Amino acid sequence: MPAAPHLSPTDLAERLSGIHPELAILGPSELAGRHPGEHPDNFAGGVMAQPGSSEAAAALVRWCAENNVAIVPQGGLTGLVGGNVSHAGEVILSSSRLNRILVVHADEMTVEVEAGVALEALQQAVAPHGLTTGIDLGSRGTATIGGMVSTNAGGILAFRNGVMRHQVLGLEAILPWGEIYSDMTRVVKVSAGPDLKHLFIGGEGAFGFVTRVVLKLEPIRPHRATAFIGVSDATAALSVIRHFRSQPTVTLEGAEMMWPRYIRDHAKLKSFDLSWLEDDAAALLIEVSGETVEQATGVLEEGLETLWEAVGLKGGVIAQSLDQARKFWDIREDSGFYYADIPDAPSFDISVPPTGLDTYVAGLHARLRAIDPTYDAYVYGHIADGNLHLTLIKRGPLPKAELLAVEDAIYSGVQEAGGSFSAEHGVGFEKRHGYESNVSRQKQALARTIKQAIDQKGIFNPGKVPFA
Repeated sequence: MPAAPHLSPTDLAERLSGIHPELAILGPSELAGRHPGEHPDNFAGGVMAQPGSSEAAAALVRWCAENNVAIVPQGGLTGLVGGNVSHAGEVILSSSRLNRILVVHADEMTVEVEAGVALEALQQAVAPHGLTTGIDLGSRGTATIGGMVSTNAGGILAFRNGVMRHQVLGLEAILPWGEIYSDMTRVVKVSAGPDLKHLFIGGEGAFGFVTRVVLKLEPIRPHRATAFIGVSDATAALSVIRHFRSQPTVTLEGAEMMWPRYIRDHAKLKSFDLSWLEDDAAALLIEVSGETVEQATGVLEEGLETLWEAVGLKGGVIAQSLDQARKFWDIREDSGFYYADIPDAPSFDISVPPTGLDTYVAGLHARLRAIDPTYDAYVYGHIADGNLHLTLIKRGPLPKAELLAVEDAIYSGVQEAGGSFSAEHGVGFEKRHGYESNVSRQKQALARTIKQAIDQKGIFNPGKVPFA
């Protein structure tokens, strides 16, 4: 369904005012000074609706359905694939005022939250109960629970706890005709027909607007030990990971690998000491938790001693303070350091089975250089679950033909190996070529059929996956 060009953003804002007492409307002037987040066109629609309740969100959606006005759901604006981009004639539906933590069920380790709650705010709210979320992201300060649901976010703990799909017990969402779909289940075991909440998890706003969520929680394990370790390749890193996952007295809390170009360029920028790392080695950031800091550190030290010659480690340093550990993590989590020198550099987010990482990375470099001998890429990511983040070291935007060639080089062999061309960032509109080239025709057709059945007018996030 095309947007409604006959209504300017100013006219649309005026029409939306007064629909519901708990619905705030921001027009072009109010949005003009706001930061649009990760994409400059996120606010291009020029009008934003901010419901303060599920009922207000439902009233807005009903009005839009009746008037054939498209809706672009938005959360924390941290999306990297253009899933939040809006156009004139569309209404931005923001979860920013749906920001309450409703109930913490400490004894059962679950929590009910509204969709606009930021991940870090939720982590801070449940910490006094000795609990934390089973998912964590570098963008925890701005990423919202609703946005994480809609993109099926992954992050640092996915190797252990799974992705967002595995954390959600129940949810509430506004359907494209304005009814409230409520399934606020708080239990894991549900065998009562198709579990329809999964339409909204990873649906990227195509099937409705998530308003409330029930999440699992887990105990906080605050006593940590952190180390940077030099490894020759992913195979060596996986041996280290397997060792620490098998230790009964500690829990592996993170395992992040940075290939040589990434770790060396970033360390140079941050004046981070790499004298411990052998030339041409990659870096593995690993963190474990135990009953005490001393216990966790002892297990980490003993493990590295055991693995040093057996795995062929190429250096290592254990953080001696919380501040040093934070600096270690900053090298990994401040992953956009390169954009100052290479703005608009094309970035990608793929996953392959972990044992296939070395073959994939070697083939990737060869495929990129076949396009242009000067091409190289920053490679880093969540190695324990096979999720790699890749950034071409070249200023963008690239000409379309060149970009498509790079995308094909990035995605080559991923599906055949049992991986995914998009691991945790979603598809939006920027990864349309990847979606149409790497997702089976049957799966694409089924997604479009479901979209047509649920959103017959096509008002929810048009122009994005499933590209109905």
